[in-house]
Amino acid sequence: MSLAIVATRAKAGVTAPTVKVETHLSNGLPGLSIVGLPEAAVKESKDRVRSALLNSGFEFPARRITINLAPADLPKEGGRYDLAIAVGILAASGQIPDSILSKCEFYGELALSGEIRSVSGILPAALQCFRADQEAFVPAGNAREAALVSGLKVYPVTSLTSLVAHLCGQEALSTYKSKDNGADDHAAENSEIDMCDIKGQFQAKRALEIAAAGGHNLLMFGPPGTGKTMLASRLPGILPELSEDEALDAAAVASVAGQDIDPSTWRKRRFRSPHHTASGVALVGGGSNPRPGEISLAHHGVLFLDELPEFDRKVLEVLREPMESGEIVISRAAQQTTFPARFQLIAAMNPCPCGYAGHPQIACQCSEQQVQRYRQKISGPLLDRFDLHIEVPAVGLRELQLQGAVDSTVEIRHRVKKAREVAIGRNGGANQHLSGAALERACCLSEADRMMLEQALQKLGMSARAYHRVLRVARTIADLAGADNITSAHLLESLSFRALDRRRMVEMPVAGRSNN
Repeated sequence: MSLAIVATRAKAGVTAPTVKVETHLSNGLPGLSIVGLPEAAVKESKDRVRSALLNSGFEFPARRITINLAPADLPKEGGRYDLAIAVGILAASGQIPDSILSKCEFYGELALSGEIRSVSGILPAALQCFRADQEAFVPAGNAREAALVSGLKVYPVTSLTSLVAHLCGQEALSTYKSKDNGADDHAAENSEIDMCDIKGQFQAKRALEIAAAGGHNLLMFGPPGTGKTMLASRLPGILPELSEDEALDAAAVASVAGQDIDPSTWRKRRFRSPHHTASGVALVGGGSNPRPGEISLAHHGVLFLDELPEFDRKVLEVLREPMESGEIVISRAAQQTTFPARFQLIAAMNPCPCGYAGHPQIACQCSEQQVQRYRQKISGPLLDRFDLHIEVPAVGLRELQLQGAVDSTVEIRHRVKKAREVAIGRNGGANQHLSGAALERACCLSEADRMMLEQALQKLGMSARAYHRVLRVARTIADLAGADNITSAHLLESLSFRALDRRRMVEMPVAGRSNN
């Protein structure tokens, strides 16, 4: 048969649309042409494929070869189509049977020797391959990643020769046998940094537990060296592990970004901490060929922004839409790519440029204008999107030396997991995502509590968005306490975590002179 059709998949964000490699041999001057919007690396595949076929002992047809990558309006990039093109030429020239190809998908870049090289973005392709009820032939270096999709039949391929032997029924390839993809909880607990390491800061640790239980965004402010970064780095340890679907979504982003995925820890939530010099493209993603940014790499995990006011204000403002929608859409002239970005934002900042405004022992060296200019780098709309604002004050020597009983990471994680399960059973997700009618049902208040909350909102000058966040945090506090309904105590504690609302922010101590 002079026509063969082989299936593979393109790399387009975290999606993997099907690409049909249609190969036709016809009479005429020998040559090979590739159509279907191929970019330079795809056009060059004809030379790699020719050398790979000849060096593997196969015939390269001396005929007119036309290869169409359908759909024709989808841009094709990279060397991931090499293996499918080679298989198409072999099938069209009758060197392998084409009857088996209808249930198979092929991915991989060819070396001139016929060896198969790994490609990036294999996990999204494997997910779509499984949903299409197909078998995947992938480079041996990608097999472990593809096998994260439970139920998918993955064949690791090392060379074109071994693949042809399998397709011709001469020597069957073995499917990849994945090891247990769950993390070793005992090993993880022994190796991770523990909450017991933090001395004092009881309110901050309480806020961290609430943030973990409800998936809430948290902003910490205080002088240098008070433990803000230590607290943030311990948040992933108290978060419940990802479900399989969540882990696959997060791993798909990492795969597209070309990062390694460790099956032993792939269900742990990722912790991303970009430097404050990061650009907007580095944070949200972009480029001529769109790539995921830090907010997408933190999908279902934690994004920590240390020294928040040191980030460029325009960079910070691009976070506002993804924090609400849970995704980022990157538009280019030729394509539009959507990356998931449902992350938990944790940020830390000093109270002033020198860091010591309000410090009990060290005097602030900043003028009032410098302090206000520093704080105004955080816009009101961005500040509104933080559910909790807490002060992390300086810790005295006596607190540092105390050896009293402190809850460990394991104990806090147990409480967080229990509260999350309550919220998921009631809402179908974490309290952070409550909205509309679901928020009203989950946060019923008595008339007295409603009036008290209304007075507090007027006094603090909160927006409607801040009001809803107060309710969500109160619902999480109630879940941690095992309460069915929100009480005034839960509301008051929730309000106590709004220390940086705009009206109160202006009233924060400006210089250390009045506090010494």
